[in-house]
Amino acid sequence: MRRRTGVTAAAALLLVAALSGCDRGGDTDLGLALSTMNNPFFVGIKEGAQAEADARGLHLNITDAQNDPTQQINQLETFTSQNVRAAIINPVDSDAAVPAVGVANRADVPVISLDRGVNGGRVGSTIASDNVAGGRLAARTLAESLGGKGKVAFLEGQPGTSAARERGKGFEEGIGKYPGIQVVARQPADFDRTKGMDVMANMLQAHHDIAGVFAANDEMALGAAKALGGRSGKDVEVVAFDGTPDGVTAVRDGTLTATVAQQPRLLGRQAVDWALKAARGEKLPRTVKVPVVLVTQKNAAEFGTHG
Repeated sequence: MRRRTGVTAAAALLLVAALSGCDRGGDTDLGLALSTMNNPFFVGIKEGAQAEADARGLHLNITDAQNDPTQQINQLETFTSQNVRAAIINPVDSDAAVPAVGVANRADVPVISLDRGVNGGRVGSTIASDNVAGGRLAARTLAESLGGKGKVAFLEGQPGTSAARERGKGFEEGIGKYPGIQVVARQPADFDRTKGMDVMANMLQAHHDIAGVFAANDEMALGAAKALGGRSGKDVEVVAFDGTPDGVTAVRDGTLTATVAQQPRLLGRQAVDWALKAARGEKLPRTVKVPVVLVTQKNAAEFGTHG
């Protein structure tokens, strides 16, 4: 009799656990593998995801790969060992993230890709800013600020990431509509401020008459502005991408001409929302595009807490 009572009690506990809250599924409900947290944009994503998880009563395990793809494989293995309901990955590299996604696939853990796509494996949906449209918007803004003519430089993002590729695609499409604009230099600076400064300094040695710069994120643009010194935003128009607090401040101060603002906190919140949909087995779109907004000196004050 005691044995039957024990079994009954255990079954009751399992039933209570199964019914206790529609969004909870264990000690860790969701995993979020960020490429880096050494960038204000990804910190914004983290804050948005955490806020959404808190609002839903979820335990979210957030990890930092420090731009190392191997770390993301280990982190996805940790998520699966924690029996997460779904995993969110912000890939260090779109190709190198495939094995990490494979870890989750083999464990039947649904995967959502965030900000950057993954070039393989089963991914339920990719939540990202409309990078191609943003690249076109940046090109038009830069060209118009130069009156449709001049030599420009392009600081590309981290090779292998879909964000860098898509922003570049949009920029090339947009700038191609202005025959008076010449792209005389282009080079990756890996979305990094220090590298942006170094790359810009090298470009200026070969092309001292550059009149405009497009940097595929704010960090590289701020580095480029440092290399340009007092010319940035005055003799040289600089258009960036992200809308981080530092980037918006630089636009407001006139150091940068404009930045195409993403909404990192909204990206983080939506990633959690779509991850839960994936966990429930809902049919998901291949991509979810989050709009971008142009920030100029005229409207920069409105973006103090943007995202």
